[in-house]
Amino acid sequence: MLKSTTRKFNHTNYGIFTTCYRIRQLLVRDNSGPIIEPVLPKIQPDSKPPNEIPALNKNAGKNRMMNTSTYNDEVLFKEIKDKGIITLNRPKVLNALNLSMVQKIYPVLKEWESTRKFVIIEGTGNKAFCAGGDVKAIINSLNEPSGSLLGENFFRDEYTLNHLIGTYKKPYIAIIHGITMGGGVGLSVHGKYRIATENTLFAMPETAIGLFPDVGGSYFLSRLKGKLGLYLGLTGHRLQGIDVLHAGIATHFIPSERLQDLKDDLLKLDTDHIEQVLNKYQPKDLMNEFSLSPYMHKIEKCFSSSSVEEIIERLNKDNSEWANQIVQILLKMSPTSLKVTKKCIEEGSKLTLRECLKMEYRLSCACLHKNSDFYEGVTTLLIKKDKNPTWNPKSLYEITDEYISQRFQNLPDDKELQI
Repeated sequence: MLKSTTRKFNHTNYGIFTTCYRIRQLLVRDNSGPIIEPVLPKIQPDSKPPNEIPALNKNAGKNRMMNTSTYNDEVLFKEIKDKGIITLNRPKVLNALNLSMVQKIYPVLKEWESTRKFVIIEGTGNKAFCAGGDVKAIINSLNEPSGSLLGENFFRDEYTLNHLIGTYKKPYIAIIHGITMGGGVGLSVHGKYRIATENTLFAMPETAIGLFPDVGGSYFLSRLKGKLGLYLGLTGHRLQGIDVLHAGIATHFIPSERLQDLKDDLLKLDTDHIEQVLNKYQPKDLMNEFSLSPYMHKIEKCFSSSSVEEIIERLNKDNSEWANQIVQILLKMSPTSLKVTKKCIEEGSKLTLRECLKMEYRLSCACLHKNSDFYEGVTTLLIKKDKNPTWNPKSLYEITDEYISQRFQNLPDDKELQI
């Protein structure tokens, strides 16, 4: 199960969000394949909205908020007595996360840390909590002068928000109803309570596009049972419904038909008995077997190997139908991403969340150039619509330990992630 983080947040980072870029296109993942590019239609209101509040005005008083939010805002903020609700509000693109959303959420969360009893975060609609974040705009920016700046700023702001969530002083309740991948995982998994439903679909499929499981993936994946986290990080395997609880990613499983009643009861609380309320709504009989249970002994044996090459060798030696399928999945991934992922998850098991995010920021910055597998993966799969990226190096055996270790080197002091 996940271990909670208790490190104190550094309040001096409140004003880091200064990036002026606006992201216009989003990456979304769905059930039909590892990655798809969404159409961005204009969102029309389905009903009259409640009274929401926008992000804080930095020039306003400490507890002052402007009440000018509209239904079309990307993120909705609502205060009910001493509780706060954050709603990701881009349902037509599966509530995909962009930079402006990150910049809006962070200051409100900081304000609510001292003024709210707890915070709930959820997504609009039944399809997704948050299906991921932007990578296409980051890659497109690499074709421009100083093109890495957008990616550096995006990852810096996103990881800083992840750290705030992981060190939050008040209970943080994420209702991960629907698709929850990439950036959506970062908005949820580090909080104290993560509520899955029968519709939850969880995955970290970054190795398919030449990246690695970031947003704190090196921290939480390394703390799952045995080698399960490494397996999920390397293969991008998708967990559905109650499996998200069995894996230790969710803390509770509650049927979606009971979510509204759950929220109503939580918002009525005058005490800190959140756990009791959540337990009340979780079915008493959760006898469904973890779908990976029949393979856990194989996962433990094969993914305990000292290298990715040896993992594949052990899977080939196993030669079962399941093992052969996993080999074929791994061979489609970026070889560099596989090796980086294995090393960062292993390193993450010995680090705090803060240290993991600083490490991941170095790794992300190492991908921000036109010769990277990240550039190749996104360009080929998302922009050119080709399913066959050309990875460089092409095979695991061409990649030296030194090549991988260089990516983990510290950045210049003024470039390091400051959290």
